[in-house]
Amino acid sequence: MSNLKPFPTDWRTALVLVAHPDDPEYGMAAAVARWTDEGRRVVYALASSGERGIEGMPPAECGPLREAEQRASASIVGVDEVEFWGFPDSDIHNTPELRAKIAETVERIAPQVILSLYGGPEWAPGQPNQRDHMEFAAAVLDAYDALAAGSGQVPAWLFENGPAATHSVDVDAQFEVAVRSLAAHDRYLSVLDPDTPVLDQARAQIDRTTAPRDGADGVRTVGFELKRGPGNL
Repeated sequence: MSNLKPFPTDWRTALVLVAHPDDPEYGMAAAVARWTDEGRRVVYALASSGERGIEGMPPAECGPLREAEQRASASIVGVDEVEFWGFPDSDIHNTPELRAKIAETVERIAPQVILSLYGGPEWAPGQPNQRDHMEFAAAVLDAYDALAAGSGQVPAWLFENGPAATHSVDVDAQFEVAVRSLAAHDRYLSVLDPDTPVLDQARAQIDRTTAPRDGADGVRTVGFELKRGPGNL
């Protein structure tokens, strides 16, 4: 058996907070697909529109395109609530304005679970994390702590999707839908690696992020690290 704990199930609404389009698809879309299949509500909120993410495309054209690809991608895994906050792509910082937007969104959506980006400096030795991701993850933690110190009305759990997982979700049945969800970022992926078909890129990425862990009996999983919430969960 895996030494990771099972992800909690006693919740109805989850809020996915990320920096850019495609951030949910690179790591957690398979888990999202499972949850929406179970009838749970999942909401995506993105700090930016990824308007600087496609080489050779001006931001004014790229931003709307990437928003459209993100909405299409989300719909494949059962998410029909997607919002973009308009913070500048590649220039996201842990500012009072960003923390205030996070707090407002948490209070408005009223989730029981927050799912955020990994905020550490490296995914693995020699694989640095993006600065936008680190700044955004720090802002989520700070906003959560400020809410807890104020009204105390905060979600029960805050998880990051990253390499230091404490909990896991079995996603064997959601592998293919997660591949299609990432492949919906067609223009982005086709420019990122023009020599590899988009579907092949997506399949390779989802294969990596859902690979069976040691002791998991060959079952594909998505891992999450508990950052805030009951310590004995």
